[in-house]
Amino acid sequence: MKRYRPDETAAMAAVLKQDGVLSTPTDTVYGVCARMSSPQAQENLRRVKNRPKTKAFPVMCADEAQIRTIAYVDERAQKLISAFMPGPVTLVLKKKESVPEFVNGGLPTLAIRMATSQALRDLIQALGEPIYMTSANQSGMPTAASLEEIEQSCPLLDGMMEGSPSFGQASTIIDCTQAEIQILRQGPITWEQIEQVLKR
Repeated sequence: MKRYRPDETAAMAAVLKQDGVLSTPTDTVYGVCARMSSPQAQENLRRVKNRPKTKAFPVMCADEAQIRTIAYVDERAQKLISAFMPGPVTLVLKKKESVPEFVNGGLPTLAIRMATSQALRDLIQALGEPIYMTSANQSGMPTAASLEEIEQSCPLLDGMMEGSPSFGQASTIIDCTQAEIQILRQGPITWEQIEQVLKR
């Protein structure tokens, strides 16, 4: 399987533009990604992971400006973005009407992360749109812990970015769409940290 150096941005962006699927290290775990605007890219990503159509994919953006193009950011979400992004956190936000229905299976929300490495930011910016980013594994199985494990677990990948994740723990998922903020999955960011930020 083709392995790319983190600085081979143009070559990896070309794969994604052709609806390909790549594995990349993130700050939390190894991920697999595809471009957000293509139904075929989403289908290819589902095939790589054997993921059911009923489960929507998280989305990764290059920066806050890109987040605002696809989701509504209220004052609470703004505080969390400023405090924790980029970092090991996923925010569930209300999606904008301009986002095609296929992107998230018709759900009114999107689970959004911000790229935490320069290599991922460069890749998303070279692609010119957000990417789906989900853990590198077969759906329901443990996340792969090395490039070799990814090759075995996801043999249908179109390539891999070299490198390694830093936390090794999945991100904290925070739902910002309800009257009260909720943690949907505990990760490196704690409820105490979230409360402190929201009180500011």
